Amino acid sequence: MRPIKKADGIIFAEDKTEEAFNSLPEEDWLKKAIKRAIDTLKENVFSGEKIRKELIPKEYIQKYNIDNLFWYKLSKGWRLVYSVAGDDIEVLAIIIEYFDHKNYERRFKY
Repeated sequence: MRPIKKADGIIFAEDKTEEAFNSLPEEDWLKKAIKRAIDTLKENVFSGEKIRKELIPKEYIQKYNIDNLFWYKLSKGWRLVYSVAGDDIEVLAIIIEYFDHKNYERRFKY
C-alpha cells in the first residue's frame, strides 16, 4: 500500500517548463491533464509510480540534486515526471518534465 501525504506545494523545477505549461491554451487537453495531475498530487504526493533509483537519469540527479523520482500517467500516453522533497513539516512535489510516451522511453532508455 502506498503512503498518503498531502503536498504543501507543487512547483516546477525549471521556469521554462512552467512557462511552457502556462502558455498552453486553457482548453488544451494536455493543460487539463496536467492540472488534474497537480490536483491529485496536492491530495497525495505519492500518487505516481515510483521509478527505481538506478533508473533515475543521471542528468536529473546532477541538475536537480534529487534522490527520488515518480511518473504520473497523463492522457494520450503522456507522462509527468516529478520528485518529492521535504521534511516532517513541509512536502513539495517538484515537476521535472512532461512528455509523450516516445520521449519518455528515450529519456529512460526503455
